[in-house]
Amino acid sequence: MTVRQDGSTIHLEGACPVEEAEALTAILETQGPWTVDLSGCRQLHTALVQALLTYRPVVRGAPADPFLSRLVMPALTRPEARPPTPAENRQSMRPKV
Repeated sequence: MTVRQDGSTIHLEGACPVEEAEALTAILETQGPWTVDLSGCRQLHTALVQALLTYRPVVRGAPADPFLSRLVMPALTRPEARPPTPAENRQSMRPKV
């Protein structure tokens, strides 16, 4: 298995195929906060990238693959791209008085 949970850290290791997207999503859907370590990741299927972009955990570790480190990591670590938390969503949906 290329998705390994160690406390509040999720390690993605080796070549992470599409079959691991469900396991990653299942962890990310539970109570966090989560940190994802990509330092051991050699390949990352786009389904896992999509899960990371959706749930926006803290991502650390530079993958050895140049494509991942140069093009994918910046998208995963941009703080301004973080979606609002559920509490922020509730706050913004309240009527202005």
